[in-house]
Amino acid sequence: MKSILNKATSTAKTGPAGGRPPAAVELTVEGAIAAALPLSGREPLYAFAQLPAGALAPGVSEPNIRSVDAVVGAIKSVLDRVQPRSRFVTLVLPDPSVRIFILDFDSLPSKAAEAIAVMRLRMRKMVPFDVENAAISYQVLAQNGGTLKVLTAILPGQMLAEYELAVRAAGYEPGAVLPSSLAALETIDSMESVLTASLDPSTLTTSITNGSDLLLHRTLDLPQEPELWLAEIQRGIAVAAAFFEDTLHAPAREIRYTGSYDAGEFAEWIGDMDLNVVELAPRPETGAMTALGHASIAGTAGALVGAN
Repeated sequence: MKSILNKATSTAKTGPAGGRPPAAVELTVEGAIAAALPLSGREPLYAFAQLPAGALAPGVSEPNIRSVDAVVGAIKSVLDRVQPRSRFVTLVLPDPSVRIFILDFDSLPSKAAEAIAVMRLRMRKMVPFDVENAAISYQVLAQNGGTLKVLTAILPGQMLAEYELAVRAAGYEPGAVLPSSLAALETIDSMESVLTASLDPSTLTTSITNGSDLLLHRTLDLPQEPELWLAEIQRGIAVAAAFFEDTLHAPAREIRYTGSYDAGEFAEWIGDMDLNVVELAPRPETGAMTALGHASIAGTAGALVGAN
C-alpha cells in the first residue's frame, strides 16, 4: 500500500533531518516494544519489555501513565537494546488514547494552523475532551469534486505531554507521534483492498485500505464483561466485513490482524470460517534482541516505513 501517512500526521517535530526517525517505540498495556534500523541496510532490530499490570491505562479521560518509573524504565530498556542511531524516535501510542476520524470538508485553508482551527470547531461535539487544548494532526486522503476527504487524529494535549515526557525521561526525544493502528497500516505493501483488525483489552479497531486510500477506520470501546467483550468483537468484525462487501462489491476473504493476543486465538474468537486470519506483520525470524512473546511488531515496523 502506498503510504497514507506523511509528516503532517505526526504531532511532534521529526528532528533535524526531517522524515520519521530510524527507530520507534510503542507502548501498550502489556509493555514497550522498540525497533530500530541499523546501518548497512540490515533488517530492523526488535526488543520488548513487559510492564507490571496497571502501569499504563490508555484512554482520553484520565492520566494514562500510572507508574512513571515502570514506563520510563521499559522505554529505556528496549531502546537501549536496539541502539538507535540518534536519540530521535517515533512514539507509537495505544489506540484508546487517540481518536481518529475520516472527515469530509468542502474546503480547507492552505495554512495548517488555519485548517486545524476549522477541525477543532468541527470536532467539538465529537470527542469527550477539550478540543481547544488537544493535539491534532491531519492528512488529505483524496479530493473528489468539491469534497476533501481528510484523515484526522486528535488526543488530549495533556495525554500527549505525559507520553512525550516519559520518552524524554528515558533519554530519547519523540521525533514523531503516531497512533498504533495507523502506524501498523504502513506495513501493507499491496495496492489491493485489505481488511485489518487491531485488538487490545479495551478496544477493537477495524480498517479497510484500498491502495493509497483509507475507506474505513473504526474504533470500538469494548465492555469489561467477558461474554459481552467477545460478542462486541464478533459484531465489530461482522460490521467491517459487511462494509467491505458493500463498498467493494466483493466479500472479504482475509483479515490481517495485529494486537495484544495471538492471531490463532483471534481467529477462534471471531468464529468466521470465511475469513482467513493472518498476521499483519509476522514476527521476525532474526533481529529480536529479547523474547517478543505475543507482542505485535506491526506498529513499530510500520513506524519505520519511510524512515531516514
